[in-house]
Amino acid sequence: MAAYEQALRRLYQAPLSDFLAERKRLSHELAKAGDASGAREIAKRRRPTTSVWAVNQLHGRERAALDDMLATAARVRRGELRATRALHDEIAELRKKAGDILREAGLGAGDSTLRRVATTLAALAASGGFAPDPPGALSADRDPPGFEAMDLPERPSRAARGLEPATGRTRARADAAERRAPAASAAERRKADRDERKRAAEERARVADEERRARRARETERARVAAERRRLQSELRGAARDVERRRRAVSELEAKLAAARRAESDARRTAEELQRALAALATRAE
Repeated sequence: MAAYEQALRRLYQAPLSDFLAERKRLSHELAKAGDASGAREIAKRRRPTTSVWAVNQLHGRERAALDDMLATAARVRRGELRATRALHDEIAELRKKAGDILREAGLGAGDSTLRRVATTLAALAASGGFAPDPPGALSADRDPPGFEAMDLPERPSRAARGLEPATGRTRARADAAERRAPAASAAERRKADRDERKRAAEERARVADEERRARRARETERARVAAERRRLQSELRGAARDVERRRRAVSELEAKLAAARRAESDARRTAEELQRALAALATRAE
């Protein structure tokens, strides 16, 4: 399980554009190590949305700030309402850092994406961490149970912060704002959800297009390799025929050379015999 969770963290910390290739590589790596169930689980992991990827990157690259936010959230859950402002500020700062990470990676850092980042961060704050996912391996966007559930108002009223006297008019404005806030917040969430679904559909279409292009490239490469293999095999057969032809020519030349050497030897012996006969005649004449 430790190897699987480590592989899961590596998968979600990888660049978003490399997710599919990294998922395949890690699945093969786990299978090779004998973890068949882990390999199957990794292979089934879906490509995260841009906002989920950004939150996972915060865990890897802004761990201290993320840990501080979770620690402040724990204080709020214990009833330290004075920590709510600090929690808001820390979530806002992490949202800003997420935008920097997205822009650095060449990904969209629009308002809807960053809203989803902030909403997921608030959900992590409310639950106290990434569980049930391993830290840094968040699989999907999350929604908090509600700021009220953790005594975390969206923002204190001006009167509550001591910036305006608590007059009847001020209280009326605050009451009206509070009545409008749930509807506005719900409308914003619905719009954010629509934007996110649209972005997710566009992302899925982009991934499918990338996979189609990659498949066509692989098919083209396989065809090129097959044609090159056929060409080399043809040249190899021609070279083999040429080698055989030249081997026969060498054999014929070697046979002719052997015959010429035998003829030379015979001629030498004949010359030596004639020379000896001439010497014998010269001796008798004396």
